[in-house]
Amino acid sequence: MIDASSFLRRALLADTVFSGIAAIGFTFGAGAFATLFNLPETLLRETGMFLIAYTALVGWLASRTAVPKALVLLVVIGNAAWTVGSIALLFSGAVSPNLVGELMIVAQAIATGVFAELQYVGLRRSGNVVAA
Repeated sequence: MIDASSFLRRALLADTVFSGIAAIGFTFGAGAFATLFNLPETLLRETGMFLIAYTALVGWLASRTAVPKALVLLVVIGNAAWTVGSIALLFSGAVSPNLVGELMIVAQAIATGVFAELQYVGLRRSGNVVAA
C-alpha cells in the first residue's frame, strides 16, 4: 500500500468519469453507436460492460488515500495496452469503421494514453509505503 498523492487520485477520478460515461453509452446505446461509427454492436456493448467493472475499480482506487501500488500499476499498464490495442484494431482489418468511427477510436486511444501517463506520474509522486 502507498499513500496516494492528490495528483494520482485526481487522475484516477478523471479516468473514472471518462470510463463511466463510455460504459453507460456503449452498454445502453450500442445499437445507435454501432450505426454512427459503423462498428459491431456486440463489440461496443461488450466494451461497455467491461468498462462498468473497470469504472468501479478505478473509482474505488480514486476514493482511497492508501492504495495498492500493484493495482494502480495494473491500471496504468492496462490503459497503455488499451491505447496500443485501439490503434492496432484500426490497422487490423477486423473492423471497418467509417470516418466518425475512426476519429472516435483515435480520440479515445489518445485520452486513454493520457490517463496512463497522468496516473504513472501520480504514482511516482505518491508517498511512502503504508501498513495495510
